[in-house]
Amino acid sequence: MELPPTGDIAIVVVGALAAGFVNGLSGTGYALVALGFWLQAMSPLTAAPLTALCGVAGHVQSLPKIWKGVRWPRLWPMLASGIVGVPIGTMLLEHVRPNPLKIGVGILLILYSAWMAFVRRPPIVTGGGRAADAVIGLTGGVMGGMASLSGPAPAIWAQLRGFGKDEQRGVNQPYNMSILLLALVSAGVAGFLDRTFFIWAAICVPTTLIGARIGLALYGRVNDAQFRRIILSLLGLSGVTLIVSSLR
Repeated sequence: MELPPTGDIAIVVVGALAAGFVNGLSGTGYALVALGFWLQAMSPLTAAPLTALCGVAGHVQSLPKIWKGVRWPRLWPMLASGIVGVPIGTMLLEHVRPNPLKIGVGILLILYSAWMAFVRRPPIVTGGGRAADAVIGLTGGVMGGMASLSGPAPAIWAQLRGFGKDEQRGVNQPYNMSILLLALVSAGVAGFLDRTFFIWAAICVPTTLIGARIGLALYGRVNDAQFRRIILSLLGLSGVTLIVSSLR
């Protein structure tokens, strides 16, 4: 079995370790960090399902730690509608230009992060009930199927609902894990899980788990306010990354 060049392996390992750490610390942001490294060493057709696989592995490892924050009455409407939204987003790919969409979402994320960083008392949305939760879940699923952007909508919504850090992860992490798993299955059905994918997977999954373990240990030391700042920073960075990648 021929391995990739040593330089490519080094780039990919660093990306997996960094992305695993961020994912372990925040419960989101794996693809945001990993793809910045991985696309220098592999094709997008390999990188996309690889981020899904490693993201799911990191989420599974940290589930016991955040399980106490899972509230099924809050989660299931988002999860069910999100799963429905993924194939809808995939079908819309042929009718929507991805770059303008990414720029629009990027601007929205930057504005939201900047606004929330400066307000003294963040707004809390109490209305809408499960129907509103389902709409957010559907939005995340459609955006995930269309542009691999399933994370921002539930992350913002959990903050606007006024959830603490454990409750935010109790919503965001099972949601993102399910959407990523569905994306991985879709990639397998489409025939993208080839020999190259499995070589990189053997390298990246163990490295991801090491990074996630370190991030998860640090997660236990941050309070609600610090966790909120971490999520806002990731959302803002995600917005900048989307805009820059769309202008290339």
